[in-house]
Amino acid sequence: MGAQFSVRQPMKAIRAHRPGGPEVMVLEELPTPAPGPGQALIAVEYAGVNFIDVYHRTGLYPMPTPMPLGLEGAGVVQAVGSGVALGPGARVAWTSIPGSYATHVVAPADRLVAIPPGLSSAQACAAMLQGLTAHYLTQSTYPLSPGGTCLVHAAAGGVGLLLCQLGRRAGVRVIGTTSSDEKAAAARAAGADAVIRYDQIDFAAETLRLTDGAGVDVVYDSVGVTTFEGSLRCLAPRGMLVLFGQSSGPVPPVDLKLLAARSLFLTRPTLVHYTATPSELRTRADDLLSWVTRGELHLTIDRELPLESAAEAHRLLESRATSGKLLLDI
Repeated sequence: MGAQFSVRQPMKAIRAHRPGGPEVMVLEELPTPAPGPGQALIAVEYAGVNFIDVYHRTGLYPMPTPMPLGLEGAGVVQAVGSGVALGPGARVAWTSIPGSYATHVVAPADRLVAIPPGLSSAQACAAMLQGLTAHYLTQSTYPLSPGGTCLVHAAAGGVGLLLCQLGRRAGVRVIGTTSSDEKAAAARAAGADAVIRYDQIDFAAETLRLTDGAGVDVVYDSVGVTTFEGSLRCLAPRGMLVLFGQSSGPVPPVDLKLLAARSLFLTRPTLVHYTATPSELRTRADDLLSWVTRGELHLTIDRELPLESAAEAHRLLESRATSGKLLLDI
C-alpha cells in the first residue's frame, strides 16, 4: 500500500522535459499544490501505467513540457477546495487526470470515483482506464450480445483480458490473438474460446477458418498498423473494426473502398468521449467496480514497481513483456 504524505511536504513527480525514450523520464521534487474551487488534493497510493502514457512521452500525442505523465491512479483525499462534497480521508480513483505519476495530484472532484468497501486501492487503480475502456467498447461502441463472435487482439494485455471476460459474460464466442503460449493460456483462462499465435500464422486466415468462412462481428484492435488490414479481412459483412489503440504504430490513411467490399464499419473511439460527463463516468465506473467487487470480473496485476522505476515500467510495457496491469506503488 502506498505511503501517506503531509500536504506541507514537497511532492515528487515523474516528468519529461522533451519527447523521447524512457530515459527522458525524471523524478523531480515540486511544491505540493493546493486545491482550488471544485478540486481535491489527493495523496496518490497507486498510479496506472498505460500505452497512452508512452504515446505522450514519445510525442505521438503531444503534451506541453515539462510533461505531467500518467493519467490514472487511486489514493486518499487530503484537502478540498470550495464546493466539494468529498472530505479528507475519502478513498478515490480516477483516469484522464494528467500528472498521476506523482505522490500528489490535484483533480476536479467531479472526475473522481469513490472506491467501494472491499476493493483495494491497487484494484481500483487497475480497473479505471483499462476497465472503463473495456466497458465502453463492449457496452456502447459495439454492444456484445449472445451468439455473436468477436476477435480480440493483444488478448493477454490489460484491456484484452477484460474484453475476453466480458465477451464470455455476454455469451459471445471470443477469438484472441497473442504472441506466446503463456499469453495464450492467460487469454483462454479469461474466456477466449480460441487463441491464435499471430507471430506464427496468418491470424485473418485462421479466424476465417475458425468461423467457417463467415468472419467475426467485431474486431477489437489496440495494435494498429500491423493488424489493421488483417482485421478488416476477417470481418463478416456489416462487421465493425474498433480501432482503439496503436501499440505497433498509427494506421496510415485508409482507402474507404476497403469497407465497401462487405459494407464494413470502422471507428476510432477514445475513452474521453465515452466518459464525457460526470454522470456517464460514474455510471460506467459503478458497473465496473461492482463487477470487480462481486468477483464477476477479475483484474490481473502483472507487477508493481516503485515510482522511481517508471522508466522501467515503460520499457516493460513497450517490449510486451507483461500480461495484465502495471502499477506504480507510490
